[in-house]
Amino acid sequence: MVNRRSFLKTSLAGCAATLLPKFSLAKTTDGVLELTAQKGQARLYGEDGGLSDLWLYNGKLPGPEIRVKRGERVRVRFRNQLDEPTSVHWHGIRIDNAMDGVAGLTQAPVEPGESFDYDFIAPDAGTYWYHAHTMSWNQVPRGLAGPLIVEEDEQLFDLERDITLMLSDWRLDEDGTLETASFGAMHDFSHAGRLGNWLTINGVSMPEIPLQQGRWHRIRLINSSASRVLDLAPSRFGAKVIALDGQPFETPRDMDGTLQLAPAQRMDLVMRPGETGDIPFETMTGKPFTFATFKVGDGKGDDLPLKQPAINRLPEPDLEAAWEIPLLMAGGAMGGMRSMMDGRTREELNQMMQDGLFWVLNGKAGMGDEPMFKASRGDTILIESRNDTAFAHAMHLHGHHFRVLERNGKNLEHPDWRDTFTTVPEETVKIAFVADNPGKWLLHCHMLGHAASGMTTWFEVA
Repeated sequence: MVNRRSFLKTSLAGCAATLLPKFSLAKTTDGVLELTAQKGQARLYGEDGGLSDLWLYNGKLPGPEIRVKRGERVRVRFRNQLDEPTSVHWHGIRIDNAMDGVAGLTQAPVEPGESFDYDFIAPDAGTYWYHAHTMSWNQVPRGLAGPLIVEEDEQLFDLERDITLMLSDWRLDEDGTLETASFGAMHDFSHAGRLGNWLTINGVSMPEIPLQQGRWHRIRLINSSASRVLDLAPSRFGAKVIALDGQPFETPRDMDGTLQLAPAQRMDLVMRPGETGDIPFETMTGKPFTFATFKVGDGKGDDLPLKQPAINRLPEPDLEAAWEIPLLMAGGAMGGMRSMMDGRTREELNQMMQDGLFWVLNGKAGMGDEPMFKASRGDTILIESRNDTAFAHAMHLHGHHFRVLERNGKNLEHPDWRDTFTTVPEETVKIAFVADNPGKWLLHCHMLGHAASGMTTWFEVA
């Protein structure tokens, strides 16, 4: 559960802030956007906390919001001013493989003082994000992440009512600054991952988010946390869900109860507050915990009718001709290491743990020379995953979107499109997608410590 630490004050008067401004990246004369990874500082716990040493894009927390139109060419000149190599992954975009930003698989890491030009088409409208993909377990929770918004052909909401909220989980010291000594801790890697004790929205502690009475707003939620799964209840603050992981539904949904927003996942909501006043924005893990407030003021002018975003046309899986692939997750603490004994001696298992490898996918820990599978372009892939660990995982597929078809053998009412799915202990999840994007692609857990300690594999599309 996300708690206030005992040493932190219960009142944060003066720390509230408005929503993320609409950043625009400065363009060079040749039309290329400039993005720089550099060291910087910010107050994660408001004015009561000290300055944290962070790694930032363009000195901003989160990184600049990049907004483009569907089908637009995106050209980004990335510069690395850090002391270690890095790269940029454009999460959720069906991108050209050479631009996917995975150091060691799709490109060489960008060394300190060097640059790399990313050049790709954004084919699908929706809410996406970008983040470091070299030693992600170390770089993302230091601040290297930002929103990437691909707008529809038609503007559906005024920009002031199209609101992006990046939700980030931080582990803070007693002075309210980022705790760095535990980065890479084996306990985190082998358990639930690096969990923090404080939440920010757009880098701000306990922000106030302005809304207008009687007018529709689009709220784009992005969970950029290293490991924290957020339990949200949109119906508690009068919101409907219109999209998941950037992919719109046919119609808005009233969804009672709690929805999970796992690391890397996105959720688009629409809200039309009926009255002025304050609406708490809460996480529902354990007791409800308010980490932001929607401040509803008087409406301005005539409201436009609600327009549902058009569905992105993704290739539909052909389940009758699908190639079935198992994905068995094993390992981790709380008894999970026993499941890794199959085919290994006790000495081999001990050596794996000394090497920081605590997880396996289909019996293998980490990236190997051979892919999990090779597909011909256009093949339908049906993956049935089984979580034989004691922890939840958020599995992310690069370069493609998939339909989530079943959980524990039961067909889902809404087989929604996703690029990241969650799975809890002892759960089976069945997904399907068309392998239509050529190249070498990652499949990994987005609890970033899990990925670093074995829960990463790859596949190839010819």
